[in-house]
Amino acid sequence: MTEIYLIRHCQAEGNRYHMIQGHWDGDVTALGRRQIDALAERFRTVKLDALYSSDLCRARLTASALSRFHALPIRSTAQLREIHMGRWETKFFGNLVHEEPELAYAFLHEQDKFAVEGGETYAEVAARACAALEEIARAHPGQAVAVVSHGITIRCILSRILDIPLRETGRLPIGGNTAVTHLFHDGGRFTADYLNDCSHLDAADNLSRSWGGDLRDEPLDAARDREYYCACYADSWRGAHGSLEGFFAGPYWDSAVQHLQRDSRSVLRLYHGDAPAGLVDLDTRRGAHAGYGWISLLYLHPEYRAQGYGIQLLARAILHYRALGRRALRLHAAEVNAAALAFYEREGFRTLSYENGNLGRLLLMERPLEGPRDV
Repeated sequence: MTEIYLIRHCQAEGNRYHMIQGHWDGDVTALGRRQIDALAERFRTVKLDALYSSDLCRARLTASALSRFHALPIRSTAQLREIHMGRWETKFFGNLVHEEPELAYAFLHEQDKFAVEGGETYAEVAARACAALEEIARAHPGQAVAVVSHGITIRCILSRILDIPLRETGRLPIGGNTAVTHLFHDGGRFTADYLNDCSHLDAADNLSRSWGGDLRDEPLDAARDREYYCACYADSWRGAHGSLEGFFAGPYWDSAVQHLQRDSRSVLRLYHGDAPAGLVDLDTRRGAHAGYGWISLLYLHPEYRAQGYGIQLLARAILHYRALGRRALRLHAAEVNAAALAFYEREGFRTLSYENGNLGRLLLMERPLEGPRDV
């Protein structure tokens, strides 16, 4: 009999940014690294004879936690990867729900009907992943093996093991990040001891995915959106400085139009459903010579603040500038804007210098744009 611990990877960028990851190989988050530490402690005294992983960074980094207390090589394979999402890769889920609601519904609720151009079906994932797990089990009779994979891939594996039809796969919850499923393989078949256990995580580090908080974006319309843009910028100015003293909308609007002319995805309106939720303005020319990307404005409407939506705005800047090959993000923040400073510091920005503005000091802040870190 083979004992298998089937483990989902830790939180990665795509999980936090509310975007489709698939085979996209992003980095893990600060929370993900705390989850890795907790997983390592859980398995400190657990007998393990072999360690396998998907070859994607977020899975290999999770597997590396188990090797802290077990002198085991990580055997990585593409057969354990997440479902390939084709043309959906790196798309924000809020956009997909709005633009392709029927396909998004199938992805979540009618898995036997889900198929996206260039991607895999649930049946294809189940076939390759189950074959890989069967091969691993047969290679380690009488041993204990840890296998690190991905949410949908594990769901597909469990649908086979538990004999749940593909069309009802949605009955199986996707386990939280670093969730552990305990399996046995004997006599050519798998049985499950327990599923998706996250008891090694504190409540604050065990975040379940909520599909209701997805923001969508669309490029600002220079012919239609002047009033909206100026109102957002005015409210941002008021929040930073306490009043509209010194604020003149015209120059900021003119700059935004220039940003759009250079890059059609540089200024975005954000929506929650059909309700306006915020604004992102990127000056893609500024900083190009020095390898950084400049954020002119990140703005959330008051009703969406302090609810975890801010990272979805910042994610647009991170992904856009990373695709342009920039190595860092920079922005200005008013020294008196405590809420904004707290958010930026949590998201990895540090202060480079201070500058004197008309209404007080501005902090020049920078955040590195690192790609995935290897094990």
